[in-house]
Amino acid sequence: MADTKLFQDATSALSGLLFDGMTIMSGGFGLCGNPENCIAALRANGVKDVTVISNNCGADNYGLYVLLANKQIRKMISSYVGENKLFEELYLTGKLELELNPQGTLAERIRAGGAGIPAFYTKTGVGTVVAEGKPTEVFEGQTYVRESWLRADLSVIKAWKGDTEGNLVYRKTARNFNPMMATAGKVTVAEVEELVAPGQLDPEMIHTPGIFVQRIFKGTQYEKHIERVTTRKRESA
Repeated sequence: MADTKLFQDATSALSGLLFDGMTIMSGGFGLCGNPENCIAALRANGVKDVTVISNNCGADNYGLYVLLANKQIRKMISSYVGENKLFEELYLTGKLELELNPQGTLAERIRAGGAGIPAFYTKTGVGTVVAEGKPTEVFEGQTYVRESWLRADLSVIKAWKGDTEGNLVYRKTARNFNPMMATAGKVTVAEVEELVAPGQLDPEMIHTPGIFVQRIFKGTQYEKHIERVTTRKRESA
C-alpha cells in the first residue's frame, strides 16, 4: 500500500495529470524551495495555456522562468514579479495575464482553498487597485475587502525529506508556500531530496501529512541558486 504513491521521477509522477488550460500551484519563494524537477518535466511536456499560482515566476533563466520563456504560461497569480525581465516584457505587451496579490493575502487564499473556506475578509488592499471589483464590508468601524480561495488542478511542491507514504519535512525557509499548496491541489505531487521508509520520520517533525500527497519521488540535481549574491569585505579581528 505504501508504495502506491512512489514514482521513479518527475515525468512519471506527472503522467496523466497534465492538460492544456489547467491551473497549477508551484511551491517556492524566489529560487528557494522550488520543485525544480517538476518544473523541468512540465517544460518537457509542453503543456500550454497554464495558469500558475506561485509567489513569483522564478528569476532570469531559473525556476518557473523556463515555462514563461517556453510560452506555456497564460496567467500568473502572484505576489512578487521582480527579478524577471521577461515577465515584465510579456505583461507590458499584453502577452501575459497577471493577478497581483499582497503576499499575506496570497498565502491566506491558498490556505483557505486547502481548508475549504470559499472566502474571507482582510483589511489589506482596501482603498487600492487590489480591492477593485471586490465586495467590502464594515466590521467594528473598519472596512474589509472580501478575498476568495485559491485551488488548483495540480500542486507541485518541494520538501527536504519525505517517506513513501507522502509525509513531508521542509527545511528552514524552503518551507515557504509549499505546505499550504500541498493542501489546495486536486492532486499533489511532491519531490524530495531524501526519501525514507515509513516510520523513519519523527512524527513531531512532519509538516505535511501524507494524506495531502498523492504522488512522491526523489528528485535529483538540485542547484540551489542564490538570486542576488552580495558580499562585503570582512572586518579584521
